[in-house]
Amino acid sequence: MPDSPNPPASTAPSGAEDASHAPHLLVQGLGKRYGDFEALANIDMSIGRGEIVVIIGGSGAGKTTLLKILIGLEKPTTGSILVNGMDIVPMNEREMTKVRTKFGMVFQYSALLDSMNVLDNVAFPLREHTKLKEKEIRERVIEKLKLLDLVDIEKRFPSQLSGGMRKRVGLARALMLEPEVLMYDEPTSGLDPISSRLVDRLIVETRDRFGVTSIVISHDMAGALRIADQIQILSKGQLVASGTPKELVEGTNELAQEFFESSGIDAKALLKAPALPR
Repeated sequence: MPDSPNPPASTAPSGAEDASHAPHLLVQGLGKRYGDFEALANIDMSIGRGEIVVIIGGSGAGKTTLLKILIGLEKPTTGSILVNGMDIVPMNEREMTKVRTKFGMVFQYSALLDSMNVLDNVAFPLREHTKLKEKEIRERVIEKLKLLDLVDIEKRFPSQLSGGMRKRVGLARALMLEPEVLMYDEPTSGLDPISSRLVDRLIVETRDRFGVTSIVISHDMAGALRIADQIQILSKGQLVASGTPKELVEGTNELAQEFFESSGIDAKALLKAPALPR
């Protein structure tokens, strides 16, 4: 593992800058069946390095199934998933263990272990996947916490943290193995609008600071319009619309327009709002 964090925002890639390069993740013809039930059908996605891609869908759309497949916790029935040009679908468990270190997971409710303090929670991936000495582990944890504006909290327990701080601690843990891709599972679920926008900002800042590709599983269309380079709308196991926020809002895709209306937002007004810092 490298001794220093990834390049800062000035050198981190963005979707627009990296458009001419090969996709970081390429999903082709992805399908998943459970007996007679078709959970996903013919999913195609191309995700550029450093992009923020928000996968939007209601309950039962197939978001969780897609997430599990993308990080290798389940195998698809059909299709391929290329990470840096390498198909991970045929890989055995030993090969997948190595691939999974390229992915960081930020869980819906942070998923911190209540019996561990912040330092031990964040250090967990390093203790599980590396042979670093405790002194170096501690140094790396403190460094990552500072980068996320979390200072002098390493001895606190999750119950002593605010909701926003728990989100940041969960993010610090996800970043400890310096992943290429960060997966966010419903990061704004259960949050009020102000807290949701703070999480949106955190996702953008993390992409810019650490240069990661970000895949956000969400039902928050307002947040998607604020932060996404691409929005993928999933319904009943199928991608029914995809494109940039501008393309979807100003386009004629009926399903996308219905989704905006059912979300109860003024999509065009949100599109004109000042972009979050990048």
